[in-house]
Amino acid sequence: MSDTPKFEVIDRRKMKAEEEHDHPQPPAPEAPPPPAEPSAGPRLVVSEPRPEAAPEPAAGEQPQPEMPPPPTAQESREQKTAYDASAQRLEDMVRAQNPAMGAPPPVTFEHLVQQFYVSAMIQMGAGTQEGQRPRVDILGARQTIDMLAILAEKTKGNLSETEDRTLQTVLFEVRMAFLELTSMITLQGMQPPQPPPPAAKR
Repeated sequence: MSDTPKFEVIDRRKMKAEEEHDHPQPPAPEAPPPPAEPSAGPRLVVSEPRPEAAPEPAAGEQPQPEMPPPPTAQESREQKTAYDASAQRLEDMVRAQNPAMGAPPPVTFEHLVQQFYVSAMIQMGAGTQEGQRPRVDILGARQTIDMLAILAEKTKGNLSETEDRTLQTVLFEVRMAFLELTSMITLQGMQPPQPPPPAAKR
């Protein structure tokens, strides 16, 4: 019997393989793929968020028309210059045919108020020739009077004493005429129908 010790060689790789087979380890996370280089082909485009649509008008409300952009200061100046030149040419032509006619007076705030007054009174039947039945546009008269009231409201604090007195006086007069006319219309509507005249005896 020999005294030489015996050595047993163990393959640790085999042991490790068996251990992994009996106790498998969770797979390692995969590394993310490298970013693709930009190519000349089509690319995904992210659209901008669309602006919110305007709220729909409530029931019974009229939709507001989309207003165009206001003119610039230069456009307004150019238009005013062209308007003045055209008006002057027209005035020169009229005065050439009527040399005795003087220059027309400048348009003032009183002219504007007077125009509303005349329109309202004509709509309520004023100015009808004698013997003719007046033609009354009571709804149109109401609109004209309401426009005068809007003018008074929007110009409050921006008128001279004379202008404000003229406007308030005219507004009072057309409202009084409107009240009188509507009272007459109401009374006529409340009257019972008249019976037809009796037939003539033969």
